[in-house]
Amino acid sequence: MLAENISAKLRTDVCQVLGRRGGVVGISGGVDSSVTLALAVNALGAGNVVGVILPDKDSSPESKVLAEDLANRFGVKTVIEDISMVLEGFHCYARRDEAVKRVLPDYNPLTDKMNIGINADSILKNLPPVFYVKVIYQDGTQEKKRLPVDEYLQIVAASNFKQRSRMSFLYYHAEILRYAVIGTPNIHEIKQGFFVKYGDGGADVIPIGNLYKSQVYQLARYLKIPEEIIQRTPTTDTYSAEQSQEEFFYQVPFEEMDLMWYGWEKGYTATEVAKALGKSEDTVAKNFKNFQRKQKAAQYLRMAPISDYNFLN
Repeated sequence: MLAENISAKLRTDVCQVLGRRGGVVGISGGVDSSVTLALAVNALGAGNVVGVILPDKDSSPESKVLAEDLANRFGVKTVIEDISMVLEGFHCYARRDEAVKRVLPDYNPLTDKMNIGINADSILKNLPPVFYVKVIYQDGTQEKKRLPVDEYLQIVAASNFKQRSRMSFLYYHAEILRYAVIGTPNIHEIKQGFFVKYGDGGADVIPIGNLYKSQVYQLARYLKIPEEIIQRTPTTDTYSAEQSQEEFFYQVPFEEMDLMWYGWEKGYTATEVAKALGKSEDTVAKNFKNFQRKQKAAQYLRMAPISDYNFLN
């Protein structure tokens, strides 16, 4: 019933609340966007949904292939917008690579691959996340170094041009059709801040925004999402060197994270959750603190613009 309930509400939200004729979904070959597309088709009909594929030169070729296969399976029209030239215009790659080279001077963006990630053990040390940059050189050797704050901020700010450019293309295609932009974030992305403000967080409606990752996978099987997508490791698909979402942000496998987050959000104690999961109380308590830290940091991302400056009345 969950899929049917979400689809029914999505139909009402798009057609009646927003007054749109259909929906646009950015599809990446990942499970979240795939489930969102399937729910949109159930809600609005395949003829009223457009899947927009938004690769850039760092994207995995597999993402485009899987996104096209998904759209074909659900009978949805697709549009491909390669955003590489747009990003070149923003100097996205140059700004990012400039910061990487300040940390790892041997990095050559023409031949080498890079990504940034987070040290998972910072949770157990009860420390804020510590980010690193990793370069995979042309000869296969790797080098990894902790990111100073300035370089980290520059890399992230430059990379965020990608999500904001994609959002702009989604709204372009939505507006020429009088459609709504249907967002793809799940509950962890929204509440822990794993999204870009006015980027992938920019949408008119977010139908899976209250679903845990394990629930998204359950829906994927119910909705008959291709097995290749279900089995694919969730990835950021942002940097030239592939990485999982766990490596980049979450630090914990989603199977464990879902259960701990549920326990934390519902007010269970670390002792109760630890007993249920067969983990030490200390480990669970430190994950609870990490959740609290991330949710607080993400408050800014979830805020609407502050506009209560009416001093004339």
